[in-house]
Amino acid sequence: MKILMVCLGNICRSPLAEGIMRHLAEEKHLHWEIDSAGTANYHVGDPPDRRSIRVAKQHGIDIATLRGRQFHREDFDDFDHIFVMDHNNYRAVILKARNEDDKAKVSLLLPNQQEVPDPWYDDALFEPVYNMVYTACAERLRELTNNK
Repeated sequence: MKILMVCLGNICRSPLAEGIMRHLAEEKHLHWEIDSAGTANYHVGDPPDRRSIRVAKQHGIDIATLRGRQFHREDFDDFDHIFVMDHNNYRAVILKARNEDDKAKVSLLLPNQQEVPDPWYDDALFEPVYNMVYTACAERLRELTNNK
C-alpha cells in the first residue's frame, strides 16, 4: 500500500499525517510506503514546522527528519491513495489529474467532507489537529486493511 498525505506547504498537517500513519502502520507490522507533499512550493526541502515536530514528539512520533516537497502529477502513478487536508488542496490535486483513475485516488483525510484546519497561524491548534489527524489515520488504516 502506498499512501500520500497532502496539504498546502507540507510543513504542518501533511507531515503530521505522514508520521502518524507510518507509526500506526508499523504498529500493525504493515509494510506500507507513506509520504507527504504540498500543493505549493513554499517549503520544498524544509523540515516540518517546529510546532508540528513538537506535538508529534510529545506523542512518541519523530517527524524531524522529513523534508517538504511539492505534489507532482507523477504522484498519481506512485501512490494508491492520496489523502488531502482540505477542499483547496483537493481542488489543486484534482486539477493535476489526467483521468478518472487519478481522481479516484484522491479524497479528504477526514470523513464527511470535513477539513483539517491549518494550524499555521494559531499555536493552540496543533494539539487538536494532531488528535484529529490521528483519529482519521486510525480509521483510514482500519478501512484499508479491511478492504484488502
